[in-house]
Amino acid sequence: MEKSITYQTIAIIHSDYDEKFGIPRQSGLCTEQIAYLVFEPEYRDENALRGLQNFSHLWLIWRFSESEKPPLSTNRMNPHSESSNNKNNQPTVNWSPMVRPPRLGGNKRLGVFSTRSPFRPNPIGLSCVQLVSIDKNKSWGTFLTIRGADLMNGTPILDIKPYLPYADSHPEAIGGDFEEAPSPTLDVSFPTNFFDVFPIDKKEALLQTLSYDPRPSYQSSESKEYGIHYAGYNIRFKIEDTHLTVISAEKA
Repeated sequence: MEKSITYQTIAIIHSDYDEKFGIPRQSGLCTEQIAYLVFEPEYRDENALRGLQNFSHLWLIWRFSESEKPPLSTNRMNPHSESSNNKNNQPTVNWSPMVRPPRLGGNKRLGVFSTRSPFRPNPIGLSCVQLVSIDKNKSWGTFLTIRGADLMNGTPILDIKPYLPYADSHPEAIGGDFEEAPSPTLDVSFPTNFFDVFPIDKKEALLQTLSYDPRPSYQSSESKEYGIHYAGYNIRFKIEDTHLTVISAEKA
């Protein structure tokens, strides 16, 4: 049996999340978040989307591209890697059988297969998103406008499948260590002139993103200044108790 399988990138995500820090911990949390799924030229065939308009939600299968390491003759950080025998010069993955999920405070160790950690043997992610519309323009061809994605800008998409409520929804399911859904925990305030600099049409999405507290659970310093790259801006903020105060926004 072959040990390696090659998949094609069929599309790329265009989102306002320019780095991993600040991305929602799961899809569907930040419902104000709009992103665009743009197909690679060889997959811009409208026939492949026929009937998709009849679905409200989609499954996206994608690649944790930021978890991959460039091909090396020796990968000291990953003793499980086969990079020393990497004849095809493929990226390797820095995976671990045990991980410390940030949402659990970074102190509890769990097996990687009981988490959604990006550091997996095969860096594949799965997200359920809302299909807003199927659109078309000259630059992108036919593309999808989606809502609630937890994907960084530039994420490669491997496949798209329709969400089927009768098969994919299980309200009685048990969520293990992640039984309770994350909820907004912070009140957010902006400087008076903030939206003279930052686009007002992205206010609600930014507010929602920040209200979920983008910090890892083990970081709680009230004296530290944090920053996220969002929608092409560097957003600086501080957190005191349950209040997040945005300090500034500068073009990244």
